[in-house]
Amino acid sequence: MTQLTPIRISRPQRLSNPAVLEHARERSKNLENRVADRITAFSGSMRFVYLHALWFGLWIGLGVESYPYGLLTMIVSLEAIFLSTFVMISQNRADAKRQVVADLQWQTVQEEDKQNQQLLDISNQILELTKAVHEFAAAREQAETKPASS
Repeated sequence: MTQLTPIRISRPQRLSNPAVLEHARERSKNLENRVADRITAFSGSMRFVYLHALWFGLWIGLGVESYPYGLLTMIVSLEAIFLSTFVMISQNRADAKRQVVADLQWQTVQEEDKQNQQLLDISNQILELTKAVHEFAAAREQAETKPASS
């Protein structure tokens, strides 16, 4: 009996635009950008949600302060202010990435347009040459058939 070897299914590699990768490398050189990116990544995760649910539950359940939870409200308000700032930073980062990709796409479109124009010029030259060959062939055929008829 032959032994079957398991098939390994690999995850397809995620290909990124080289311009975006270069933008990320440039962005990672700045400490402020790295910190903002990490905070944004964490605050946009489910771990962040679970941590807050646990924190609020313990705060209220252990009776750290009594209702109406003034200190908790102030802490959450300050956190909301900071998080909204990080969301805006994240949106600016996403806009910068989109701009890098758009610039690269525009450059590619311009290059393709130039190549298309060159191809049209070459096609027109081929058309002119083809017409000239047809005219030459027709003239030669006429010249060859004329002496035979006289």
